[in-house]
Amino acid sequence: MYDYIIIGGGIVGLSVGMALLNEKPKAKVAVLEKEKHVAAHQTGHNSGVIHSGIYYKPGSYKAKLAKKGNETMRRFCQQHEIDVEICGKVIVASDEEELSLLNRLYNRGIENGLEIRLIEKGELLELEPHVNGVQAIYVPTAGIVNYKKVAEKMAEIIQEKGGHILLNHMVESITETANEVVIDTNQGTIKGAFYINCAGLHSDRIAKLANIQTDVRIVPFRGEYYQLKPEKRHLVKNLIYPVPNPNFPFLGVHFTRMIDGTVDVGPNAVLSFKREGYLKTDFSLHDMRDVLYFKGFWKLASQYMKEGIEEMVRSFSKRQFVKSVQKLMPDIQETDLLPGPSGVRAQALKEDGTLVDDFYIVHGNRSIHILNAPSPAATASIEIGKEIIRRLEKLRLVV
Repeated sequence: MYDYIIIGGGIVGLSVGMALLNEKPKAKVAVLEKEKHVAAHQTGHNSGVIHSGIYYKPGSYKAKLAKKGNETMRRFCQQHEIDVEICGKVIVASDEEELSLLNRLYNRGIENGLEIRLIEKGELLELEPHVNGVQAIYVPTAGIVNYKKVAEKMAEIIQEKGGHILLNHMVESITETANEVVIDTNQGTIKGAFYINCAGLHSDRIAKLANIQTDVRIVPFRGEYYQLKPEKRHLVKNLIYPVPNPNFPFLGVHFTRMIDGTVDVGPNAVLSFKREGYLKTDFSLHDMRDVLYFKGFWKLASQYMKEGIEEMVRSFSKRQFVKSVQKLMPDIQETDLLPGPSGVRAQALKEDGTLVDDFYIVHGNRSIHILNAPSPAATASIEIGKEIIRRLEKLRLVV
């Protein structure tokens, strides 16, 4: 009999487990993970950026927890000797038409309490000599890390504090009674006083198993990356981002120097035909039925039809992808890009066709469900764990 059962062994679930044991050392905590190792999906396919919180609506969970998380993630890595680098990034207006959007983003960053600067072309070229831009925002607190290693360290800490990491445990049913929670898995039944749903790409399904009524559905978007070939890595010093397209809910193709020295270029953003579909050929009838039978998807698709088609074209045409790359980095040629990794983003979508723009957390009688935690959730993960503790205390569900 556990005090708390956490469903999902990604960085969010592990951070919740770590926070529980930090706050309540005597608590009996179990983390259920359906794969054979932790950080198998969103965490393990993360681009590794420690975000600043510049993009997010002032006052939102994303804005507040990313800003705090930037600092706590850096301290965690330093404390546990995980390679981390606060290298800074530039968000670049590549032409005069983007300057108004850049200034709007700068004002949002200031409103979010960030120490950022508008820099002119000369200073931009000192930071990133090969970029094409007329002005940029310099974000000094952005950094890079390997989130899989962070998650593995969190799992290690949980076990050192007496918690259990139960791998290969897929949840099949959930029953909440007046006194306990009964979770049936493929490895047997597990009982507890309370559970926290951190299942990422399957968080809506876990909520449904528990008869939690929500108006959201997880829609998986695959982000496909290329990598710069080794002899061209010098073109990118640190992190280079475009000004976000206000007509599209993703950040656009950017350049990320990884902690291991490789440079990722991307991603695009295309509908994935499988929730854990990292290849173009991956397909799940069950997952696709979930998307295509959801009226919110069709409302979203009609709203972003033009941008969605452009993303699909870039997915299948390297030449078109390179054209979008060259807007920021003219020196990069098609032959400079090698096939890179892919990730799938668990994006919650409402029935009215709007994308859930913030972390989205709901409560059951004996449960808390994190139903939307895409980027910057890895950056904010330690703070998300603390937020769950605050909610448990408010609900008087701490042991």
